[in-house]
Amino acid sequence: MPPKKPKSAGKKKPKGKQAESPPPIETPDHPEEIFPLVLTSVTQELFGCLADEDVTSESPYKLLKKADIIQDMKTRAAVSDFSPAKQKVLDYPEDEILLVFDRDFVYGQCFYLVVTPEAKELLLTPPQPEEEPVEIECEVNKTPEPKEWISLGSEVEIENESVKETREKLGFMLRVQRKIRAPVSFSDRNAADDKHGNLGCPSYEDSRFSIKWIQRDCGIQAAPTLQSSSAQTQWKCRKNMCTQYNPREFSEEEKDNILQSERLKDFCNSVVLRMLVALQQEEIMNVFHDDWRALGTGPEDGDWSGKDCAELMLYQSFADQKYSKDRKISCINWHPTIYGVIAVAFTEKKEQRSKESTSPDVRPSHIVFFCFSNPYHPQLLLECPDDIYAFEFCPSDPNIIVGGCRNGQVVLWDISGHVMHLQRAQSSDKKVSANTDTFELDDNKESKTPVVRLCAVSAVESSHKAPITDVQWLPPTFEVRRTGIPVENKYKTSVQVAHLSSDTTIMFWDVRLPKLLNQPASVRKQTPDQKAQMTPYSVPDTFKHLDRTWKPLCRVLLPNINTSGEYAPLKFNFQHYTCSGNTDRNTEEADEDDESSEIPRDFSQLRLPSAKNLTTLEDVNTKLYIGTEDGEIVYTDWKLEKDESGRLHSTKPLNCFSIHSWLVNTIPRSPFFKDVILTTGGWKFAIWQEGVMDGPIIVSPSSERACTVGCWSLTRPAVFFIGKDDGSIEVWNLLEKAGEPIQVHAHVTTAKITSITPWIASPKQHFLAVTDELGVVHVFEIPKKLCIPSKNESSNLKKYFELEKTRLEDYLRRETLWETEQKEAKELTNQMPKQPPKSLQKEDDTHLKEYKEYLVLEESIMKADTQEA
Repeated sequence: MPPKKPKSAGKKKPKGKQAESPPPIETPDHPEEIFPLVLTSVTQELFGCLADEDVTSESPYKLLKKADIIQDMKTRAAVSDFSPAKQKVLDYPEDEILLVFDRDFVYGQCFYLVVTPEAKELLLTPPQPEEEPVEIECEVNKTPEPKEWISLGSEVEIENESVKETREKLGFMLRVQRKIRAPVSFSDRNAADDKHGNLGCPSYEDSRFSIKWIQRDCGIQAAPTLQSSSAQTQWKCRKNMCTQYNPREFSEEEKDNILQSERLKDFCNSVVLRMLVALQQEEIMNVFHDDWRALGTGPEDGDWSGKDCAELMLYQSFADQKYSKDRKISCINWHPTIYGVIAVAFTEKKEQRSKESTSPDVRPSHIVFFCFSNPYHPQLLLECPDDIYAFEFCPSDPNIIVGGCRNGQVVLWDISGHVMHLQRAQSSDKKVSANTDTFELDDNKESKTPVVRLCAVSAVESSHKAPITDVQWLPPTFEVRRTGIPVENKYKTSVQVAHLSSDTTIMFWDVRLPKLLNQPASVRKQTPDQKAQMTPYSVPDTFKHLDRTWKPLCRVLLPNINTSGEYAPLKFNFQHYTCSGNTDRNTEEADEDDESSEIPRDFSQLRLPSAKNLTTLEDVNTKLYIGTEDGEIVYTDWKLEKDESGRLHSTKPLNCFSIHSWLVNTIPRSPFFKDVILTTGGWKFAIWQEGVMDGPIIVSPSSERACTVGCWSLTRPAVFFIGKDDGSIEVWNLLEKAGEPIQVHAHVTTAKITSITPWIASPKQHFLAVTDELGVVHVFEIPKKLCIPSKNESSNLKKYFELEKTRLEDYLRRETLWETEQKEAKELTNQMPKQPPKSLQKEDDTHLKEYKEYLVLEESIMKADTQEA
C-alpha cells in the first residue's frame, strides 16, 4: 500500500520554495487563537473542570496552570488529552492558560484552549462599547404638511373588519304601571342574575365526523390520588342515650323506716356468714384465675380446634408442573400490599443446565406469582432474559420490580397494569376481568396466565460479567453520587439500586431519566404519536429511556485486604438511613434552582438533578457487610477515594473474618437492632454487631448438617429461623436457649432449603415461606408463641448482646496476654546458657556406674536381713 500523505493543515511552507503542484490548503473551521480539545471524565476530574458542575454555560471559563498541563503530558505521555496541543502549550508565554467549555459544540469539541494572551484578555474582559456624545438639537415644532393619499389596500381590510348593522332596529312599546307622565330610567342588568335572562348553546360531540389532533398544547397539574372510604362502627357494649347527673335519694323519714325494718335485719343476718367465707377464700386463693384456660382446653383466637399449637403448621403449598419441573427456587418475595400473593424465581439446576446446553430447545425463564386462592395455577408471569438469582420490590412503589440475571444484566418490570388482576385473583377463585382485551376468561375455557414483558434491561457491555447474586434498593432517604458519596434525595423516592456479583464488583444504578442534553436529538423531538408507535407489545414506557442503554452510576471493587487479589462476593447488607435529611438551603433557592420542587409520581418523569444542588449527608453509614464464596465476612466502605494521580479507586476493606467454612448464603439485618447482623454458611451461623471490629459476638457450635439460609422474626427480637440442607428448620431463641434450638422441624421437605421469608398478614396471622430445590413453596403459619414477644424482650436481648460483647473483649484480652507470656518464656529460654551435649559413651558409663551402685546396695540389704533371721 502506498504510504499515507501527511495532512497539510497547520503547517506552513517556507517562502521561496514552491512545489510544482501545491496541494489545496485546508482552512481550519476555528480561529487560530483557540485549539479545540476532547477531555475525558478522568482529565476533567483531575483539573477540576467537570462539565455542568465546575464549568457551565453561564461560567464556561477555567484557568489552568501551564506547569500542570506540561506535567500531565510528561506523566501520561500520548494518553494525555493535551498531547495534540503540546506545541501550543509550550509556546504560550504566560503561566495560566484559559480553558473554555463549549457546551453547544460550536468548534466541534466540548472544550477549547485559548493559545494567545490577547484572546484570553478579550474573553475575560470584553470591551465595552463607547458611548457617543449625543448632540441636542433644538427642534422647532412645525405644522405637518398634508400629503397625497396613496392607497395600498388597507382601507379594504378596515372595511371588512368593521362592524355594520345588517338588520333593522326593533322597536318595543313598554307599558309601565306608573303614574301618568312619571319619569322612567333604564339601566344595564346582568343576564346571569335571572335564569330566564339568557339562552346557552353548549357544545356537543358530533358523531358524523371526528378530527384527529396532531399536536396540542395543554397544561397538567399533579394532584394526589383521592380515595373515598367509609367505616361502620360496631358497638359491642350498649349504652343508654341519657345520663343522670343528680342521684335520687330517699327522704330522712324513708331512711329511718328502712333501717328499723325487720326485713333489713333478716337480710344482714343471712348474708354476713357468706360474706365472711368469701373474704377468707379471697385471701387464700386467686378468685380471678381462669381454670379452663389453665387446663389448655380453651379455644384461642384463630385456633378453633381448642388447642394452642406451639409449632409451625403447614398452611399452603405452591407448585406448578410447567414452570417448576426440574428447576429450583433461587429467590422468593411476598407482595408488600396484596394479601396472599407471593413471587418466586425459578432457576435451572446444574445437571439440567448441562443437558439443555446440548439441546436446541431452551426453556424461557420467568418470575411466577402465586396466590392463596389458587395454589396450582400461576396468576402472573414476568418475562426474563435469563434465570433470575435475586429480585426485590421497590419500597416506594410495589409495582416496580428489579432483578439480577445469570448473565449479569439488570432487569426492570412494571406490573401496575396487572394489580387489579392480582387483587381479583386473591379475592375469589373465579376471576372475571372487565377488560376483555387483556384477559379473556371463560367458565368453560382454561384461563391464560398474563405475561408481563420487561420495561428495561441494562446494556450487555456495561453489565456484570458473572451472575448477579444479590440486589437491594437504596432507601428513599438518600442517594449516591458517582464517587459513592451519599447526598440528599429530593424526590423522597427509591430511585437507585445496588447489585452484587461474583465478578468482584458492586454496582449502583439509577432509574431516573438522564438530562435532555445527553439524549439524542431524535429522541427529544419525537411526537406523542411516534412514541406510541415505538412501544412494542404494550410494554409500559416507565423505563423506556433505560432499555438496552442503562449503565451503572458507580462501580466498587472488593480488593483483598492482605494480598493483591479480590474477593468473590455472594451477599451483602448495608444499614438503611432513616433520618429526614433536612438541609440548610433556603426555600427560595430551592424553588429557583431545584428542578424537582414538584415531585412527580411517575418514574418516567424523574430527572437526574444537578450535583450542585445536592447536599452531602455526613451521618449516612456507608459501611456494608459482604459474604464471599470462601465463607469470609468482609466489612468495607463503598465510598471511592482518589490516589496521588487523582484517579478514583476502591478502598481496602476495614476487616475480614473467616468464620464460615464455605458459601455465605444470607446476611439479614435485625428489624429491631439496626446494628445486629445474622450470617449463615457452612456448619454454623454467627451474629455480628456493627462497630465491634474484633469478630462476631455469638458463634453457634458446628452442626451435623450445613446451614443454607437464615432470617429474623419480624415480631420477636430474640427469635430467628435457620434452614438446613436436609430440609429441616431450626427455631432459635437467644433468651431461652443460647446453645441449642428450642424447636427442630425435621420433616419440612426432603430437599435442601434455598430460601426463608417471613410475612405479617395481620396482627393475628403470621406466615413463613420456605422453598427448596424441588421447586415447591411451603407456607407455614407461625404459632402464637413465636409471634408475641415476652415482657421486656428487647431490653433483655440488648443486655445479652452487651454481655457477649464484654465476653469477647475479655477473651481477646486474655488471648493477647497468653501470647505475650508465651513469647516472653520463649525469649527467656533462648537467653539461658546452653550446656554442651554429653557424648553417648559418657552417658553409658554413668548409667553403668549407677547400676553397679544399686547392685551393691541390694546385696548389703539382703545380707543384713539374713543375719537378723
